[in-house]
Amino acid sequence: MLSSYDGRMNEGSVQSIAADPAEAALCGELARGDAVLQSVDPVLRHLLMQRGGALFADDVLARVKGMLADMACQLLDAGQLLDASGGEAAVSALAGRLADVPGLLGHLHAQALEWQVAQRLQAQLGLDPVLSPLLQALVGSTQPDVAALAMRLLAAQARFARQISRMQWPLAELPGDLLHAVLAAWEAEGGATAAVREAYEEGHTRHALAARLVTMMGAGALAALLPGHAGVALFASAVAQGAQGARDLAVLAMQEGQKTRLALMLRAGGAPPATVEDALLALFGGSAEDAELARVGAEKAARLLTSGAATGAV
Repeated sequence: MLSSYDGRMNEGSVQSIAADPAEAALCGELARGDAVLQSVDPVLRHLLMQRGGALFADDVLARVKGMLADMACQLLDAGQLLDASGGEAAVSALAGRLADVPGLLGHLHAQALEWQVAQRLQAQLGLDPVLSPLLQALVGSTQPDVAALAMRLLAAQARFARQISRMQWPLAELPGDLLHAVLAAWEAEGGATAAVREAYEEGHTRHALAARLVTMMGAGALAALLPGHAGVALFASAVAQGAQGARDLAVLAMQEGQKTRLALMLRAGGAPPATVEDALLALFGGSAEDAELARVGAEKAARLLTSGAATGAV
């Protein structure tokens, strides 16, 4: 989730873009995408806190609400308070407080969107959301360390599919900074967190396993930039690593209205034009502008992503 934009460029960047209509058009597309992404956190918070929220419960919103409630249950259970806490009302109250933890809603939203994209590709391409062709090949690798890590990711991906389908989210799957923020919020309420902290290993999370596997692939990681071959999990991790950005932003870039951002992230990471076109075709369908987007130079793509309205943190 984009949490901050200053919306400013230095004078040289402004003059450069003003002199190049093509760059100006790309920046305009990124700015429009930025405006959409900036609205996600406040809109999510508003919808999640509404009474009668079922009126807004599309699959993504319902999953985010369910994941918040599941984490609240885990915290209450860790403090042995679940049975004595007043049940559903206590879970709902704690979930509401967790919704105010900076970055948490955005992270959960990205997980729900990742599953949505995976389901869409399954329907359109017959792509298994758990075992993609690339992951299957890596599981069968002749390199024992690669095969072992791929097996661990396969198990993590199977858990992800099961948990997100049940609208659950383990505290142990949160990134370290977010887990710390969640536990700090619970400690401020007098909750116990020692057991959760002791059991946590960030290197065991699905995202960490995927990132390590992409790294171990070396030059072969180009195959992870083809979503129809790699699957959404490995694709998101490969895009984020190549563009040196946040993984959640890579997932957001797969959404409607964010094609320009995804193309620039791919090119900034060194993906060749043909790979970019294939990725855009798999995720968005073909269009006349895809070839033009795919030919943007890697340096220009990186500059556009880090200048002006395209800057931000997830």
